[in-house]
Amino acid sequence: MIGNIHSIETCGTVDGPGIRYVIFTQGCPLRCQYCHNADTWKMGDGKQITVDEIMSDLESYLPFIQASNGGITVSGGEPLLQIPFVTELFKACKAKGIHTTLDSSGGCYSDNQAFLEQLDELLKYTDLVLLDIKHIDRQKHKKLTGIYNDPILNFAEYLSHKKIPVWIRHVLVPGVTDFDDDLSKLGQFINGLQNVEKIEVLPYHKLGVYKWEALGLQYPLKDVEPPSEDRVNNAYKLLTNT
Repeated sequence: MIGNIHSIETCGTVDGPGIRYVIFTQGCPLRCQYCHNADTWKMGDGKQITVDEIMSDLESYLPFIQASNGGITVSGGEPLLQIPFVTELFKACKAKGIHTTLDSSGGCYSDNQAFLEQLDELLKYTDLVLLDIKHIDRQKHKKLTGIYNDPILNFAEYLSHKKIPVWIRHVLVPGVTDFDDDLSKLGQFINGLQNVEKIEVLPYHKLGVYKWEALGLQYPLKDVEPPSEDRVNNAYKLLTNT
């Protein structure tokens, strides 16, 4: 089984519990205005790599990973664009007792029966999903990412129905995703899910701007500065209803 991979981070610490072996897949249906991996957007690019090659490389890092109660995370791009590959990879990991995490936007979720059959097979071997909910408002989500948020919210509810553990992530962008009314509505949506173990507010940053420039793209949020600590704390309270 072969996947299209953008890159691999061997000792990640922000994409799930413990130390993670993080695979960034190539290809994404979203065009988030703050994306720091814009070079993963294009379909068909990247390096082709087999499950066996990944497992062979992963072996050398296992002592560090398992000592920290870590595991493997498949991120993107969007890993749900390559479900058969991720399924075989997670199946191989579970055979070795390795914790598996899927980091997804949910942007390509579909209620098509063929898709759901593939997704259900993947979820058999998935211990945790990191789900990025960019915006609760449908129109604002379209402006921010290029697509409506219907598939993302449907994916969140599907994971809740399947009782798959989820960490919800929300990137806080001043003037874009940090309005109290929107945050309260998102908090209400999250509160209706039955499988949320953690909520993370990720402060907006500009670390990926150089990639946009290298790709010849105009960065749309160049005048936006990171949020204050107070606004981050406020967002967390509204999202967690605390």
